[in-house]
Amino acid sequence: MKEILRRSLTGGVYIVLLLSAVFLSSDAFDFLFMTFGLACLYEYKRLVQLKGYYLFAAYLLLWWAYIYLVHDQLLINILMVITIIVDIVLLFYLFSNKKRMFNTLQKFLIGLFYIGGGCIFLTMIPYKNDAFAKLLIMGIFILIWVNDSFAYLVGKSIGRTKLFPAVSPKKTVEGTLGGFIFALGAAYIMGTQEQIISPLQWMILATVIVISGSLGDLIESKFKRTAGVKDSGAILPGHGGMLDRLDSLVFAAPFAYLTLNIFTYVS
Repeated sequence: MKEILRRSLTGGVYIVLLLSAVFLSSDAFDFLFMTFGLACLYEYKRLVQLKGYYLFAAYLLLWWAYIYLVHDQLLINILMVITIIVDIVLLFYLFSNKKRMFNTLQKFLIGLFYIGGGCIFLTMIPYKNDAFAKLLIMGIFILIWVNDSFAYLVGKSIGRTKLFPAVSPKKTVEGTLGGFIFALGAAYIMGTQEQIISPLQWMILATVIVISGSLGDLIESKFKRTAGVKDSGAILPGHGGMLDRLDSLVFAAPFAYLTLNIFTYVS
C-alpha cells in the first residue's frame, strides 16, 4: 500500500509538472524536455559505463542548434534520419542474443541520437503551422499513458503468454494487445474531439507510438539487464529513473514526428 501511494504521488507530481510546462509556454516545454534529456543521458551513461561529460556538451549544442537556429526542413530531416537509423541499430541490438556492449564512440553516438535526438523531436512535435499545438503533444502523452496503464492492468489480470522473457519477464502478449486496443480507442475519441488531425490519423499515430514505444521500453530493459540493474536511476520514487519513465516517448518521438509530417504532406 505504501509503495502504491509513493508511486501515485510521484506520478501526480510528474503529470502536474508536464501539464504546467505544456500550458505555460512553448519555452517552458522546451526547457523541461531539455532538462529531462540531461537526466536521461546521465542515467544512460551509468548504464553503459560511458565516462566524461562530452555527451552532455554535445547534446546541449545539438538541442540549442535545432531548437533555436535550424529552421531548414532538410537539416531537420537529416537529424530525423540519423536518429531513426540509430534506433534501428538498437533494434538489432535488442533482438541479438549477444550481450555485447558498444565501444566508446558507439555509446556516445547512441546516447546523442537515441536520447538526445528523441528529446529534440519531442519538442518539435507540438509545432504545427508555426503554432504551438498544446493538445497535439498532450494527445501523444495520453496515448503513451493509456497504453502503459492498460498494458499493465490487462497483463496483471489475464496475462499468461510472455512477450520477451529474455529481456522483460513481466511483459505479456495479452497486456501488450490490451494496451494497444485501449490506446486505439483513446485515439479515436481524441480525433472526434480535437480536429488537429482526423480520427483515422489519430489511430494511425497511436499505432506508430504504441509499437515504437513498446520497442523503446524493451531496448531500455535490455540496457538495464546487461548492466545488471533493476532501474536506470532513483530520481522518481516508486518509478525508478527518468529514463524508465521516458524510454517509450524518447524512442517513439522521431517516428511520431515522421508520421505527422507524412500526414501534412498527404493532406
